[in-house]
Amino acid sequence: MTRSLGAPRWLLGGALLLGLGLAGCGAPTAPAPGEAGPVFSPDSSTVRVAAGAEYARRGAVWQRLWGPHYRALWAVPVRVPTLRLGAAGLMPVQAGGSFQTNTLRLRSPDGRTFVLRSVDKNLGQRQPVGGWLSGWLGPVLRDQTCAAPPYGAPVAAALAEAAGVYHANPRLVYLLPDAALGGFRARFGPALYWLEERPDHDQTHAPSFGGARRVVGSETMLTEVLSGRARHCARVAPRAYLRARLLDMLLGDWSRRADQWRWAAFEEGGRTEFRPVPRDRDQAFFRFDDGWLTRAASWGRPRYRSFGPDLSAADIDPLTVTARALDQTALALLPEAAFRAEADSLRKNLSDSVLNQALHGVPPEVRADFARALLPALRARLAALPAAATRYFQVLQTEAVVVGTDAPERFELAAAGPGRVRLRVWARRAARPDSLLGEQTYDVRHTKQLSVKGLGGNDEFQLVGPLAPGFGIHLYGGASRNEFRQADPAQVPGPGLNIYPGSANDQVQVSPAVRVRVAPADVPTSAAAWVSSQYRLGLGKQ
Repeated sequence: MTRSLGAPRWLLGGALLLGLGLAGCGAPTAPAPGEAGPVFSPDSSTVRVAAGAEYARRGAVWQRLWGPHYRALWAVPVRVPTLRLGAAGLMPVQAGGSFQTNTLRLRSPDGRTFVLRSVDKNLGQRQPVGGWLSGWLGPVLRDQTCAAPPYGAPVAAALAEAAGVYHANPRLVYLLPDAALGGFRARFGPALYWLEERPDHDQTHAPSFGGARRVVGSETMLTEVLSGRARHCARVAPRAYLRARLLDMLLGDWSRRADQWRWAAFEEGGRTEFRPVPRDRDQAFFRFDDGWLTRAASWGRPRYRSFGPDLSAADIDPLTVTARALDQTALALLPEAAFRAEADSLRKNLSDSVLNQALHGVPPEVRADFARALLPALRARLAALPAAATRYFQVLQTEAVVVGTDAPERFELAAAGPGRVRLRVWARRAARPDSLLGEQTYDVRHTKQLSVKGLGGNDEFQLVGPLAPGFGIHLYGGASRNEFRQADPAQVPGPGLNIYPGSANDQVQVSPAVRVRVAPADVPTSAAAWVSSQYRLGLGKQ
């Protein structure tokens, strides 16, 4: 477990400079005999090659400073099938990638889309600095690729299958030079890649994507769920998303940005339900805190949690923070009991035999080493998952955010006993009774602040009872014309209740004790503004 303590910037900066200054002491040694290059079978249908032998050639000083990580696994030669795109009928369409991965989108003769994803990464290819510092920093960042194991993707996919979470099916291949690469040949040279079908469009043929007729990206999903056009007819399946997030915790996968999810859409009764398809398991089983300087860096960047047997309460917030905006969209109104139930279900589905079977997707040359590195930690993390799920619920409650849509909603806040507030969210219906979308209860033991953002639509905020929970409540009207009403304006609420009308046209009928404020200029007032401010959807597209 990585400690979550903060560290002074001067200490981290000094540690970095010390490490960079000593970098020359750990320069890679020359390749050992047999490491000169890949060894092909007589017909070139297979090749024996290591994913990254250079990581294990770092000296003792370097490894003490920057961590041994999974260097030994990267250095083991494995035998894999080769791939010629032309012979396989795959046509390159588009190059892409995230912060460190090279990806190449491919089209098959039957119209399906596949993706080649490089096994080896380059964390240094998006350096924020240049000049002489870049020359020192680049090799360090490049070396940290081995903080993740080279063949974790099929293990993650097998565990997702057993857990009931949609997933890609990565297949390890060695790309051969091919005229079919055309202009992509310089960027995509001979190396190990994962070949997998891209979850997009019609996937009725793919059980691992739910057989959905439509699979979309996060931007499309969010637009449909939050825009007024859907009129509350589209939503994220909260239990399915929660299950995927608990699997993230089990795998130690902290890097779950919005563009690392796809969404299988299911239509029924005029409504659309989006179920998650997590992808890009680059940071599953991440091990970072086993070097002096990487441990110091993890103090400054707590989200760099290391995979290990400990899954403590202190791990949950930093381990889940990169997908916090998605969490707020999908899980804000899900009860605590659901978190525990999903964790118990995962423990039941991921038996010890399932854990062992998941390793069968790893090349046999490293399977035993993978088992020693992963199985004891997976067993321990599974045992801790129910407590982690409860803590996850509490993390989301600490600075709780409930987001409306661009359609009209009614937000009812009612006193629910000492230190407690119950929030109910209703869809407002013209000429029909309002429809309950969900509810949540907030307790001062866990909640420091509750923010409710109406976004667009003519929203109504109702205050019922003696609201004095002991934590701050912030109600944001957003665009359109909104109403803020207190059931009994003569009833004085406790301190900390704030409302932020969206415009001068909003109606406000509340006690003088309620603070009426002007919302900061950067507060989103529509679904489009919320998505733009909260989701990094322009990064890592492929």
